[in-house]
Amino acid sequence: MAGTADHNDRGERKDEAGDRLTSLYGLTPKVEGAIVAAVDGHLESRARALVAPLHPADQADLLERLPRRKAEVLVRMLGEDLDVGMLSYLDEATCKEVLDIIGVTILARQLSDLPVDDVIKIVKELEQDEFDDLLEALPCEERVLVEEGLSFPEDSAGRMMEREIVTVRTFWTVSQTIDFLRALDLEIEEFYLIFVVDAARNIVGEVRLSKLLRAQRHRRISEIMETDFRKIPVTMDQEEVSILFRRYGMFCAGVVDDSGRLVGMITIDDIIDVIDEEAEEDLMALAGVGEANVRSSLWGTLQGRSSWLLINLFTAIIASAVIGLFDATIERLVALAILMPIVASMGGNAGTQTLTVAVRAIGLHQLDRDAATAFVRRELIVAALNGVVFAMLSATMAFLWFNNADIAAVMAVAMFANMMIAGLSGTLVPLGLVRLGVDPAVASSVFVTTITNVVGFFVFLGLAALYLI
Repeated sequence: MAGTADHNDRGERKDEAGDRLTSLYGLTPKVEGAIVAAVDGHLESRARALVAPLHPADQADLLERLPRRKAEVLVRMLGEDLDVGMLSYLDEATCKEVLDIIGVTILARQLSDLPVDDVIKIVKELEQDEFDDLLEALPCEERVLVEEGLSFPEDSAGRMMEREIVTVRTFWTVSQTIDFLRALDLEIEEFYLIFVVDAARNIVGEVRLSKLLRAQRHRRISEIMETDFRKIPVTMDQEEVSILFRRYGMFCAGVVDDSGRLVGMITIDDIIDVIDEEAEEDLMALAGVGEANVRSSLWGTLQGRSSWLLINLFTAIIASAVIGLFDATIERLVALAILMPIVASMGGNAGTQTLTVAVRAIGLHQLDRDAATAFVRRELIVAALNGVVFAMLSATMAFLWFNNADIAAVMAVAMFANMMIAGLSGTLVPLGLVRLGVDPAVASSVFVTTITNVVGFFVFLGLAALYLI
């Protein structure tokens, strides 16, 4: 009974913790269920009343969770009440679906209230004629900023930067700066840095708000500004920007054009989105599923996966051809057919482990020439140690299974050799692809799997043909 009571207490505490966690989000299971019920019952006014208080991020999350047809019904129900700000939180596929439903008219009415970087993210999903109509509906100043932002390379700092920034001059006092901030009509909700610029709008320093508020009112900005800061080129790739933020613990940085003039800023909330996107891309690429998600169409999913499966088919044929070279050997000793998958599977898994670490390190720019050499050396040592351990385990298993010391010895040597090849290919293949200008996340897994399979089968069956037959 005491055990049951303790179990119930733990269950209650777990439920309470779950309730507290759920309360942090606007879109709770209860709210989501009520919205789904309203959609199913075609209760338009109730659906609007339930969705309206939700944060745009929660609204976007809701649309991505719902099946496509229910999401479409909900969007049509919301109509004019749809908060277009949530479009910037949607993945590209869902955003395109919503844009196709709401049309340019509804979008144009609210788009001018959004930050320029969010506008750029949204409008790039439009068709050319819709894009032209939308630009005409925007205020002239914002239209210029959007067109300029779209002129920068895709996934660059220029595309993601916020254009509204606070700038001051070095000769201002703290008092003047605070009065200026109070009188300033800013559309941007949050900012952390004040940029100090010269007459040509070149950055000469930065002042954190916390430091400004603690400084004495009579002090000059030149006395409290930080001169050791990093400026992000407007054409820098967003992944490079995220690495910069992560490495130096940055929360905000100015973006400069080719002439060094301050044109915008990037904040940590933008970088979190980039880190998520890049991590997802690498994960999908390693698995060979492209940009598929749970809402992808059947045809799109088939296209994204079948191409990689076709490549894998050809690599599997190569491995099978190696096995075919030793068909007579396998016919004479059935134990080889039973043990072959073990050697190949262990090599493939070991290679994938090394490959994953290598691709991640390459993505974070942690492998320069010296670091790459040390990394390869370390992985070979790990492969050798694993090779010894699993060679002994597999040999013992083979001996107990078939009661044949020669088979056990062949199994041990083949296992050790394939583990070493796995460690070597898992490091050298992605490094080699980088030297060739190929994304290692996209192509490495196919090569590593092929190498470990081919070598594993060749060594195992080759040794068997030499020493067992």
